[in-house]
Amino acid sequence: QVQVRESGGGFVLAGGSLRLSCAGRTLSTFAIGWFRQAPGKERDIVAAISGSGVGTYYVDSVKGRFTISRDNAENAVYLFMNNLKPEDTAVYYCNAVSWRTFSRLFDSWGQGTQVTVSS
Repeated sequence: QVQVRESGGGFVLAGGSLRLSCAGRTLSTFAIGWFRQAPGKERDIVAAISGSGVGTYYVDSVKGRFTISRDNAENAVYLFMNNLKPEDTAVYYCNAVSWRTFSRLFDSWGQGTQVTVSS
């Protein structure tokens, strides 16, 4: 299992930026994904990064706007979100993922961090 804590969410106007952080003691061991869940919708992956940090994955809706990175020395993974849109509004979570399928590895989640983008 990997215990994580997400932070960095907030309220921004459309076009704004935020940086989300995911911290956890054993984070460096795993590929990590950022997921989001909007009200009434499924929790879906938006970006992932390999354990080494060399490989990254983004869903089409965030390509060119979001950047995922990691600092294994700090056991942290970041999600830089630029040009935010109202449809990015959601609670954002991180979790270890399979680098082959990008599905989460563990059932437990952190508390998430709320991102609200207003037009």
